[in-house]
Amino acid sequence: MAALQATPLKTLAFSRRRAGGAALRPRQMASFRCSAAARSYNITLLPGDGIGPEVVAVAKDVLSLAGAIEGVELRFQEKLMGGSALDATGVPLPDETLAAARDSDAVLLGAIGGYKWDNNEKNLKPETGLLQLRAGLRVFANLRPAAVLPQLVDASTLKKEVAEGVDIMVVRELTGGIYFGKPRGFGTNDNGEETGFNTEVYSASEIDRIARVAFEVARKRRGKLCSVDKANVLEASMLWRRRVTALASEFPDIELSHMYVDNAAMQLVRNPKQFDTIVTNNIFGDILSDEASMITGSIGMLPSASVCESGPSLFEPIHGSAPDIAGQDKANPLATILSAAMLLRYGLGEENAAKRIEAAVTETLNQGFRTGDIYSPGTTLVGCKRMGEEVLKTVESQKAVAAIN
Repeated sequence: MAALQATPLKTLAFSRRRAGGAALRPRQMASFRCSAAARSYNITLLPGDGIGPEVVAVAKDVLSLAGAIEGVELRFQEKLMGGSALDATGVPLPDETLAAARDSDAVLLGAIGGYKWDNNEKNLKPETGLLQLRAGLRVFANLRPAAVLPQLVDASTLKKEVAEGVDIMVVRELTGGIYFGKPRGFGTNDNGEETGFNTEVYSASEIDRIARVAFEVARKRRGKLCSVDKANVLEASMLWRRRVTALASEFPDIELSHMYVDNAAMQLVRNPKQFDTIVTNNIFGDILSDEASMITGSIGMLPSASVCESGPSLFEPIHGSAPDIAGQDKANPLATILSAAMLLRYGLGEENAAKRIEAAVTETLNQGFRTGDIYSPGTTLVGCKRMGEEVLKTVESQKAVAAIN
């Protein structure tokens, strides 16, 4: 998965934490990993709802095997989150879950939500638990790669000549903007009508922080960064554009451009290859990253990483909980497996184990195995468990290579 390996998260200023230890900066990791004790990690698994438990179970097995080949011991603990936590504890993110996540080396999340909880009060919705988790871990940068793999180019809804070769990274600000801004709530206007209101607000430091991440990402990719805003209408976007433009002088090797969000949404469909790295705010990033993902043919193929300046980072597939197919062995586990690879590389610094997983996914696709969302005539239709088994077989076959090396 060369396009995914190119993601430069390991160069960014975030750190990870050993169980019971202090946060470690990336520069400290290389020497620290030389000791055997440094190759044992605590991973918190949050299977969540819907298809989450199915795909996380598969990813856990792949993680364990790839790590074992590289001499890495992974210790797992599962905790409740989302709708499953609501049913068991009455809240979407129990204190015990957040404490375990904070004390781990990395967190792998499956999916949360479902029809069952759609009518809950806002504070009792599964999605509120996800926002609380992100805030609790202080993750602020969400990186979502969207690369069209040669094996799946025909699965894209776009014409082959439009989709072929697309390789985009969306860098989304994750903890600010309209999802968190205050004031927010409900009220009554002068006519006595009920109103609902939210606030889109960003500080200069929040913009600078995410912009620096995006510039660094672009520097390790193809050197192009497009900042997406709505600066012709929104004051928050006007500030966003000013701050990003000012920071560009620190990155003279990066070609910076700006685009309004409505145009960006159109251009992603019309000519997606024009984009390399996109940086944008929380709500625009939420929408555009999902749009970009569908260019690849299936949202079930795409991983993501949410990183912070210190402490464990959060890794998850970008797809939802898909309650309509939950428990039917129809889910595509590859996005979660690839999220596990990102966890190894960027959460733990275990590059070789990450490469093994990515190579196994590529080989499994080369062999023609497909879940229903990426199936096409001439390929072999398999379920979630079988797809995981095929990936495991490919990782297993790498043992001989590891022994030789």
